[in-house]
Amino acid sequence: MSKPRQISDELKLLEESLNSEIQTVNIRLRKGEYQFDLAKGIASFELELRFPNVKDIIKQLYGKEKTQDIQFIRKIQTILKKMERSGVVRILPKKKPWELQRYALSSFKFQDVEKNLVILATESEIEQTQDLIHSQLTPNSASMPRPSYATVGIWILIFATIISYGTILWALTQPSINLIIFASAFCIAVLCSFLLGISISRRK
Repeated sequence: MSKPRQISDELKLLEESLNSEIQTVNIRLRKGEYQFDLAKGIASFELELRFPNVKDIIKQLYGKEKTQDIQFIRKIQTILKKMERSGVVRILPKKKPWELQRYALSSFKFQDVEKNLVILATESEIEQTQDLIHSQLTPNSASMPRPSYATVGIWILIFATIISYGTILWALTQPSINLIIFASAFCIAVLCSFLLGISISRRK
């Protein structure tokens, strides 16, 4: 899978999470506990269109030093695995085999095992993130190639020149030459040839 396609799929997955209804999960999401903090940390990354791995999450929540603590990393990975089994997070495919797994929320709204409603993003944050997603998924008109009006003009002049010279040749082959048609076509041919020369010289 190409990288642009993979990014597009991830953004669509994020959009689904942002639009999802409240999900009921069989895990506790209480403020001050690891599960809640990890979910909130992942949410903060995703609101910026980023999908963190375990070290990204640990660095943001607990400091850079903790990313060197192998036992702590394994502890957090175990909790994240439990959260995945409970439907709170999803594990995203690795971009490269040696990279760490990355995580995404299945929703930004949950009802936990204790019937607590947990909202991980405000409506304003969700709308802003959806706008960012649309800007990423929709081609940027500013970056799309625009037609060159100078090139279009040159082709029009070439076409007009060909038609006018064709008209001259046609008029000359007739038994009786129509001077009005011949003169008009000749003037147009000369004018178009002159303008064509100027246009081409300016392009160089």
